[in-house]
Amino acid sequence: MNLVSHPILLTALMLAVSNLFMTFAWYAHLKNMASSPWYIAALVSWGIALFEYLIQVPANRIGYTALNLGQLKVLQEVITLSVFVPFAVLYMNQPLKWDYLYAALCLMGAVYFIFRA
Repeated sequence: MNLVSHPILLTALMLAVSNLFMTFAWYAHLKNMASSPWYIAALVSWGIALFEYLIQVPANRIGYTALNLGQLKVLQEVITLSVFVPFAVLYMNQPLKWDYLYAALCLMGAVYFIFRA
């Protein structure tokens, strides 16, 4: 099976990698740069976000060949939660909450409605 011949799978994989960069750009400075001035954290985050965009833009272009805009957005939100929860728990040492499960259930509803025929 060639990954490139499955645009949705390739898109999901690229968006997952992109989202990992995005999550670090948005939140890692809260742990790693808490004592740095905000503008230094912003510049570092901006640098990390560049890599996110270098993956996210082509991922969305590939995804848009097989998905409509709403489907692409909901896919991104599912990936965002799938990346954020392990990041929050494992990297940021936040407690695992039932709210994450409830959010995932809401996203399952969104997936159902946006992907139904």
